[in-house]
Amino acid sequence: MNLILWGILPYAMIVVLVGGTIWRYRYDKFGWTTRSSQLYESRLLRWGSPLFHFGILVVIFGHLAGLVVPESLTNAVGVSEHAYHLVALVSGGVAGFCTLVGIGILIFRRRTTGPVFMATTKNDKTMYVVLVAALVVGLTTTLLYAGVPGGPSHNYRESVAPWFRSLFILQPRIDLMASAPLAFRIHTLIGMALFAIFPFTRLVHAFTAPVHYLFRPYIVYRSRDVGRSGSRAPRPGWAPVGTRDRDR
Repeated sequence: MNLILWGILPYAMIVVLVGGTIWRYRYDKFGWTTRSSQLYESRLLRWGSPLFHFGILVVIFGHLAGLVVPESLTNAVGVSEHAYHLVALVSGGVAGFCTLVGIGILIFRRRTTGPVFMATTKNDKTMYVVLVAALVVGLTTTLLYAGVPGGPSHNYRESVAPWFRSLFILQPRIDLMASAPLAFRIHTLIGMALFAIFPFTRLVHAFTAPVHYLFRPYIVYRSRDVGRSGSRAPRPGWAPVGTRDRDR
């Protein structure tokens, strides 16, 4: 079972993620969208969307830093393990809480706004369940193993992180993941399920985020103020065009 879960399933997830994304791009380009519903309701969206999107970005970068950057590297640059886990606890806890609150607002909005709820597909509902489960289990694991004084402790950088990195050299260290606490294993399995359904839900729009907007040239607007050179006084909309004034 450990071989299947931690040695085979991760590669199957990668195949589904990559293959599903390619299939979606080739055969469903017009469906590659979030199907925006701002037209139907914007008050809750104005709060829920920023909380979710900015929070999930911090969560993703935090996971990447914790899994990809080895413990030896942070020690070499003078960051102690205690300081690293303290920063990870505070930043990850706040970001995870904001993300959970944001997704809660968005789900409430989707359920209580008629037109938005009618546009919700089965894939959307499945995605929300898996995403919320990943957030709840992740926050619980963080608080349980890093935030509760006197509680159980586990350094995931000595188990989960080396296992994650070993996948990319095709030599999965199954024993490390199998020895991790149950909460970490459940969180990892839910994360793999989320990535597996990623290409088939509205989450796929993350691959086409408008990052190029940050680097595009400025849009130049020309003023039509009367006092500036090269401009003319605006005519009233009722002024006759091409006719003579009969009162003259």
